[in-house]
Amino acid sequence: MSCRLVANALDATFSKGDAIAIDMPMTVYAVIIYLAIILAGCVVVSIADSFAAREIAIRLRVSNAKGIFTQDFILRGGRKFSLYSKVVEAVPVKAIVLPAIGNDVSIQLREQDLSWNDFLSSVSHLPRANYYSPVYQPADSVINILFSSGTTGEPKAIPWTQLSPIRCSSEQWAHLDVKVGDVHCSPTNLGWVVGPALVFGCFLNGVTLALFHGSPLGCSFCKFIQDAGVTTLGTVPSLVKTWKSTNCLEGLDWTKIKSFVSTGEASSVDDDLWLSSKSYYNPIIECCGGTELAASYIQGSSLQPQAFGAFSTASMTTGFVILDEHGVPFPDNEACVGEVGLFPVSLGSSDRLLNADHEEVYFRGMPMHKGMRLRRHGDIIKRTIGGYFVVQGRADDTMNLGGIKTSSIEIERVCDRADESILETAAITVAQIDGGPEVLVVFAVLKPGFKCQSDKLKMTFTKAIQSDLNPLFKVSFVKIVTEFPRTASNKLLRRVLRDQAKLELSVKEQNINLLINCFLPVCKHFRQGLNYVIRSRVDENGD
Repeated sequence: MSCRLVANALDATFSKGDAIAIDMPMTVYAVIIYLAIILAGCVVVSIADSFAAREIAIRLRVSNAKGIFTQDFILRGGRKFSLYSKVVEAVPVKAIVLPAIGNDVSIQLREQDLSWNDFLSSVSHLPRANYYSPVYQPADSVINILFSSGTTGEPKAIPWTQLSPIRCSSEQWAHLDVKVGDVHCSPTNLGWVVGPALVFGCFLNGVTLALFHGSPLGCSFCKFIQDAGVTTLGTVPSLVKTWKSTNCLEGLDWTKIKSFVSTGEASSVDDDLWLSSKSYYNPIIECCGGTELAASYIQGSSLQPQAFGAFSTASMTTGFVILDEHGVPFPDNEACVGEVGLFPVSLGSSDRLLNADHEEVYFRGMPMHKGMRLRRHGDIIKRTIGGYFVVQGRADDTMNLGGIKTSSIEIERVCDRADESILETAAITVAQIDGGPEVLVVFAVLKPGFKCQSDKLKMTFTKAIQSDLNPLFKVSFVKIVTEFPRTASNKLLRRVLRDQAKLELSVKEQNINLLINCFLPVCKHFRQGLNYVIRSRVDENGD
């Protein structure tokens, strides 16, 4: 199987410039299809395989996709979950369907759809089906349409150009020091920024891409990392937390790993220390960016001393400042906390959106700095005294507790260490039903085998926060849950937690009002009776 063969089959089925979607796990076939679409002068539409039919339909509609590659089923934990049926429900574009197992699909297809075998057989008559001349295009031509996570509304359709692969590969070369002969593995999907970035970063640097089919949560993935000889492992902090709590690495040898790269959410220093210890305490390179940047804007670097859970430098070709509450940049050598403002131009970053005003989303209202309009990203960053950087969440995750600003990440770091039963926490603030300042609510996931009461955790969290952060902070409510709501790219959906907390507090308030209404008549009669007794005694004694 080659990209050239698939590109020839694409020519027989679609037209140059068509947008063609991929909605399937990140298998060898998915990677071949991805590269073949670009080779043939078409545009990839990236869709994560975990999306429901409605989300698939939105992305196909916005991108004006002419076709989609998918699988009949997804295999997870020995069970089959239909993927093709979601695609059929989403939109009536032509689908090319690959089998999850075996040589052919095991389901009935629509009349306009093709099985993988039928798709390839369309060029079997060509004398040189494995030969293909690439379609050359300008640097600013679109090769891939990706989408933001949609945590703040309809996902933004973000085009990647021919420059984006150069950005992805150069960044991995510069920050991770990858070389020919290295083996890189990251559990991800082509529907998210890490998937395409991984493909380009590996192949343009001569690095072997290791693909695991299955869940990265279990011991089988950890053993795969050992057996494949992985030298660079991409992780997500919640994955590391799960590996640590389930002891998945016991008996395994990860000492071939030269470095880890962590992205997606804020890291735990304790978890990073545990992970690094599995590979001779090699560095964990933190990475933070966005789909619209085609990579990151802040990273660690193998050329600098690294600190767990922290970044050491702006990414190659990027720059940023940290803004105070008035939009004025802090001095570059000053310890501070504020919203990040990105320099407006960086290699491969977006200059347009398909379904939104690019200028409005990223630039309007941002301050000027040295003659250039800064670019909006939305992260809150802390620069430490030692010159390291810590991302403290999104600007819209900033809390105001009694007039004092803090971030959800700061609260969570303290709560995560407050009790041995805690696996992870999520902190939010919600408005009180009767008005007044917002109250702090903490959601908690317990480690397997642990039990704990919400009231006990409430006191434990409050004591830890008051000791480590601010004596005026107080936890008003703790909710223990089995897991947190997340997007398919593992981003925490705080708005869902906020809605749950509002509902809980509303119900609690209603119950209190009900009790008050029930006891008011009793209290009224009690007061009347007590008043009668007192008056009677007064009359008897003549006082």
